[in-house]
Amino acid sequence: MDSNHFLKNIKSKYILKIISDNLNQKLLLKLIKKNKSFQNQLDITINDYKKYYEEIEIEIIPANDGYNYRKYFINIPEGYESYCHIYINDEKKEFEKDYFELNDNVQKVKIVLDKEIKSFEKLFDNKDYLEKIKFNKFNRKDINNMSYMFYCCNDLKEINLNNFYTNNVTKMDGMFRNCSSLKELNLKNFNTKNVTNMEQMFEDCSSLIELNISSFNTLKVTNMKNMFFGCKSLKELNIINFNTKNVVDMMNMFSGCSSLKELNLENFKTNNLKYMSCMFLGCKSLKELNINNFRTRGVTHRYNVFEGCSTKMKIKIFNKIKTKKDQTLWDYY
Repeated sequence: MDSNHFLKNIKSKYILKIISDNLNQKLLLKLIKKNKSFQNQLDITINDYKKYYEEIEIEIIPANDGYNYRKYFINIPEGYESYCHIYINDEKKEFEKDYFELNDNVQKVKIVLDKEIKSFEKLFDNKDYLEKIKFNKFNRKDINNMSYMFYCCNDLKEINLNNFYTNNVTKMDGMFRNCSSLKELNLKNFNTKNVTNMEQMFEDCSSLIELNISSFNTLKVTNMKNMFFGCKSLKELNIINFNTKNVVDMMNMFSGCSSLKELNLENFKTNNLKYMSCMFLGCKSLKELNINNFRTRGVTHRYNVFEGCSTKMKIKIFNKIKTKKDQTLWDYY
C-alpha cells in the first residue's frame, strides 16, 4: 500500500504517532506538514503537527583531543533512541551511533530531538571532551527537568542558551556543576519561575568570571545548597533580585568563592532557613557583606558560617556594621 492511499484512509490525528513509529517518520511528517489535502483528510492542522512533532536542534563541537577509545557524546533515555536523530559534519544522512571512535573524524554534530523526549536530565552528563554546545532551535514547552544536564563537561568553553525555553522546568540542581573551563555564562533569558531546586547549580565552575543570573525568579526555590560552591574566579555576583523566602537550605552556598569582594544579600529573606553551615566558608576576599535582613531563629545548622573570611570584613547586620573579630556573630540575632 502506498503512503498516499494509506494516509487518505486515516481519520484521527491521534494515531499520527503510531504511524510515524512504524513508517518512515521523516517522510511521513514532511508529507503531512506540506500537503494541505492530507491535513484536511486527517482533520489535523499545522498546530497539531507542531504539538506532536516539533523538534529541538542542538549543535555540538568536540574538543580536538584525539579519539583513542569509544566516547559517547549524548545521553538518550533508554528506549528513546529512535527519537534522537544525529548528523555529523553537515552530512544529511543520519549517524547511527551516539559515540565517536578513533577514525570518525568528527568536526561537529547536529542532534535533533523529537517530542517524545521530555527530560534533559543528565543529557550531557560526563561528556568531558565537548568544547561547544549551541541550541539552534528550541520551540517545545514540555521540558521540565534539567538536573545535571551539563555536569562534568570539563572541556566545555562555550555554551549558547539564548533560545532556551525553561518556563516549565522545576529542577536545575547540578545543571552546570563542574563545568570547570567555562569563563562566561549568560542566563539572562532563563525563566526560572517554576524552579524549586538549584542545589549545586554552579558548583565547581572554577573558571567562571562572568555569570549573568540577574533575571532569575527564585520564588519557588527551596534548596540553594552548594549553589556557587567553588566558584573561585567570580569577583562579583549580582543576586540582588533573589527571593529566598521559601529557601530552607543554604549550606555552603558561597563556600570557596575566594575572589568575591562584595556580596549584597540585603533582600534575602531567611524566615524558613534551617541550614546555613559553611555558607561563606573561605570567602577570604570579601570586604563587605550585607545581610541586614537575615533572621536565623529557625536555623538549626550554622557552624563555620564565616570560617576563612578576613577578620577585617565588614558585616552589615540589623542596621549595624560589625567585623568578624568583634565577637561571636550569633550574638546579634
